[in-house]
Amino acid sequence: MKKFFLTVQKGTKSSNFAAFILRVGFGILMIPYHGYAKLVEFNERKDGFVDILGLGSSVSLGLAVFAEFFCSVLLILGLFTRLATIPLLATMLIALSIHNWELFGEYELATAFFIGYLSILTLGPGKFSLDYLIFKRRR
Repeated sequence: MKKFFLTVQKGTKSSNFAAFILRVGFGILMIPYHGYAKLVEFNERKDGFVDILGLGSSVSLGLAVFAEFFCSVLLILGLFTRLATIPLLATMLIALSIHNWELFGEYELATAFFIGYLSILTLGPGKFSLDYLIFKRRR
């Protein structure tokens, strides 16, 4: 398990570049209207946020902010990439469940993010990442 999460396979130049594009692209797309907006408007949103996990709306919002903002920053940097995708995948599953698993139509963005994060989890961070610089000797 540790080997999967904390190693970076060599891959080709194109697969490393594809991993970079996926990480940075999905990280940047999630931050402004999802993660940062929730972070800045935390006090306004905390009482009305959906409490699907039964932890309270403030805790649920905090977990969403952690995933959508902080884990997205980790994706952009390529730091703990595979671990950072797990909260993002969980958040997208929760978003899909809140919207009655509507995979297409008005809520298809959650589906697109889920597919992107699943691809990043599978592909890994690539060579253009802090993970590669830190963990490359552990291959």
